[in-house]
Amino acid sequence: MSGFNFARSAAVLSATLMAGTAMAGNLNEVAVEPAPVAVPVYTDTGLGGDWNGFYGGLNLGYGDINGSGDADGDDTTYGLHAGYDYDFGRYVVGAELEYDKADIDLNGAADVDSVTRLKLRGGYDFGRTLVYATAGAAHLQTSIGDDTGSFIGAGVAYQVNDSFTVGGEVLEHRFDDIGGSGVDADATTFNLRASYNF
Repeated sequence: MSGFNFARSAAVLSATLMAGTAMAGNLNEVAVEPAPVAVPVYTDTGLGGDWNGFYGGLNLGYGDINGSGDADGDDTTYGLHAGYDYDFGRYVVGAELEYDKADIDLNGAADVDSVTRLKLRGGYDFGRTLVYATAGAAHLQTSIGDDTGSFIGAGVAYQVNDSFTVGGEVLEHRFDDIGGSGVDADATTFNLRASYNF
């Protein structure tokens, strides 16, 4: 009987020790890895357009000329333009050559035939929209002679897609002593423009 009690006691002791060992393992702190933290990532929203490169297109506009005395007149204009822009990110600079054909009668004092402009322009890139200022030299051809004057202005261009741009431009011109005639003139022009981007 004592052998049986000894075996039973040994079995109970073994079971107790094993249970204690199992319990001891459960008392240790469990290492829990922290959940990954969401880190904000900057994503380019595509608001900045790409204005780099050559472009060329057509103009359709209106010219209003106030000359010395009664030498005033206004009429439609049409022409061509070609230029190059460089995009620095948010700022764009460029140069352009523009030609407008005109047939504006200055009350019999002269007829304006055309104006050719060499432009510098700089603007801010709002994405597909570019707002810019422009200035440069303008060469005026009239029936009483030619003159080279200056102009300043502002414009806006919108990228319909990567190849096609539309926009508008307002320019103020100043010409002095056209063709040595003593006739001075201030001219305001407004052009609607359509350009193909190469």
